[in-house]
Amino acid sequence: MSEYFSNIKTGAVTIATGLGITLKHFFNATKRKGDAGVDDVDYFRQVDGLCTLQYPREVIPTPLNGRYRLYNNIEDCIGCGQCERACPISCITIETIKVAADDLAVCGKTSDGQQKKFWVPVFDIDTAKCMTCGLCTNVCPTDCLVHTPVSDFSQFDRQNLLYHFGNLTNQEAEAKKRKNAELQAKALAEKEKKAAEAAQQEKSGGE
Repeated sequence: MSEYFSNIKTGAVTIATGLGITLKHFFNATKRKGDAGVDDVDYFRQVDGLCTLQYPREVIPTPLNGRYRLYNNIEDCIGCGQCERACPISCITIETIKVAADDLAVCGKTSDGQQKKFWVPVFDIDTAKCMTCGLCTNVCPTDCLVHTPVSDFSQFDRQNLLYHFGNLTNQEAEAKKRKNAELQAKALAEKEKKAAEAAQQEKSGGE
């Protein structure tokens, strides 16, 4: 008989203890938790309070050394292609067009004063494939390719995960290619003309 009442007492105490914990969290939920950053060692030891974030208006802060979505500052990109070669999964695609001599001023310089010698009509990053290893940012000589704090960039359409950073439209790129082709043809014609004149002079001298 004593065991019977002992079990009833244990059950009542257990229920009361659980209910007490529930009520404690219920009333503490009227307060907000602290604002320690996610890189703070006390982030998960903050005072009791409302812990549910009102996402997406509120998000857990990302650490400063976190590697998240890539961004390329195309104004500082020199089109060297080192990031493309370093990427182990080929998520970066680059196409370049050599800048004509009379277009160097238009193409401009990087923020550190380096003259850009290539147009970059295509600089695509497939973030659906990117594994944020950071190898591409490590080899970038102008530090134009960086990881941003943006950690949530989900999309309904996978095509929206392909980011374009080129500095020319398709029409502008075609115009630059035609201009380079014309300059190359002109240079080749000049070279052939000089070679023909030299051959003619050599022939005349031999006679």
